[in-house]
Amino acid sequence: MFGIADYGAFVAAIVVFLMIPGPGNLALITSTSKGGLRGGLACAAGIILGDQILLWLALAGVAAVLAAYPTAFHAVQWLGAAYLAWMGLRMLRAKPGDAPVLQMQPRHYLRQALMITLLNPKAIVFYMAFFPLFIDPIRHQGMVTFGVMAATIAVLGFLYSLVAILLTHRLAERLRANRRISGALEKIAGLFLVGFGIKLAVQ
Repeated sequence: MFGIADYGAFVAAIVVFLMIPGPGNLALITSTSKGGLRGGLACAAGIILGDQILLWLALAGVAAVLAAYPTAFHAVQWLGAAYLAWMGLRMLRAKPGDAPVLQMQPRHYLRQALMITLLNPKAIVFYMAFFPLFIDPIRHQGMVTFGVMAATIAVLGFLYSLVAILLTHRLAERLRANRRISGALEKIAGLFLVGFGIKLAVQ
């Protein structure tokens, strides 16, 4: 199909990839709990946009450049780690009544989700290694094949985000009335962000 060796396996692999816990999923949950449906959708848009930029950069050979210049790779890697850790520490230090770390305006959710996604150079390398697994060298149709794969990732990412947003929003409505639980969840989210930042830096 459009030069993709096994489209069904490709879709299944993307779904599994989306379900792996990571900064993007955490940002999606946090944005929805803070900003409601609009915040969650804006965050999802930022994640999807970031993924599209990274996968097209990977196809353009950015992964090869990063591999040839390890210093550039590690610089972006540490920048991403610092950004995640900074956001996590802000959430940990937040006191009751303080302004939320993630601002309520949807445009902030989109920007922060985009930054979290783009500041993960390993995603570029992942896409560079992932695409060849599903490309049929005989039926490959160049940009058409890559375009279908990119569109599939975008659609699946939106559907997955939509389900996560609706589930999170429903749960958040019940927890929002309990400020103690809400505060505890924010601290936990902050710890996870710091953890993701450390993991990105040391691997």
